Amino acid sequence: MELIEPRAEQWPDRLSASGEIAAWQEAVIGTEVAGVRLKKVLADVGDVVKRGDLLARYDEDSLRAELARLDAEVAVAEATLVEAQADAQRVDRLQDTQAISAQAAQAYRTAAAVAQARVESAKAQREAQRLKLRYARITAPDDGVITSRSATLGSVGTLGGELFRLLRDGRLEWRAEVPAADLARLEPGMTVEIARADGSVVAGSVRQVAPTVDARTRNGIVYVDLPSDSGLAAGMYVSGHFALAQREALTVPESAVVLRDGNSYLMRVDANQRVHQVKVSGGRRRNGAIEILGDIGSQDRFVRSGGAFLADGDRVDVATESPVS
Repeated sequence: MELIEPRAEQWPDRLSASGEIAAWQEAVIGTEVAGVRLKKVLADVGDVVKRGDLLARYDEDSLRAELARLDAEVAVAEATLVEAQADAQRVDRLQDTQAISAQAAQAYRTAAAVAQARVESAKAQREAQRLKLRYARITAPDDGVITSRSATLGSVGTLGGELFRLLRDGRLEWRAEVPAADLARLEPGMTVEIARADGSVVAGSVRQVAPTVDARTRNGIVYVDLPSDSGLAAGMYVSGHFALAQREALTVPESAVVLRDGNSYLMRVDANQRVHQVKVSGGRRRNGAIEILGDIGSQDRFVRSGGAFLADGDRVDVATESPVS
């Protein structure tokens, strides 16, 4: 029977957590014109777009017609202003000769001021219509990926209606739920490993630790940046762990641990070569070894493998003793 002694090693500490994969930032792209038919839809879910790319376009014909009418209104208002200003100037010259009453002169000046105001109002309406015409072309506000599309060809726009959602820069983050007591152990820049469904691991980095915790769960959110090729999708719920500072671990090979009745045991051999079953708890695992959290000493000797075939009090023949490898 081969025996081993526990080995004290410096292992990196790990903090496990679970949480949702979510968009780093999501932009809602909505309608800024009302009562106009959607003429073209050029983007769909999953499309990668660049800032300024055309996503959809409303029918511009009616908007251009209205803009032409407002151009004409501005021209009429400006002509009226020129006439009113000319009348006011003549009145100013006549008033010195007492040929016109002060009341009549003031009426001409008021008419000129009103004409000026009408010009400004007509220009403002025209500028608003120009904005509507510009807003008829729906463009991407930033680089990213289209995650949702509500735009329907032929629908009539309603002010503020949602057309698309954009995952900005295609960036995802893991929002890990961490117990409040462990939040102080985490800081921006820490390395994180997240497990994918296929068993592979994605490396991330802590961006921010939430300053508050949920009053119901007593967990805080830790925001972890993910690489663009993570293979994860928003909405997934995954597990991972944070790499903390190293601390000492008393380790044995995993083969030395015996599972019985839902508990873990090590089979300790005394000086008389008799076996004693010792209940332990497992901690971190690494390279085929496991951290033992039970009450064992570094000089204790344990059965390296095959302990499941032994019972408390059995006598064994010791073939060799070796340290944990």
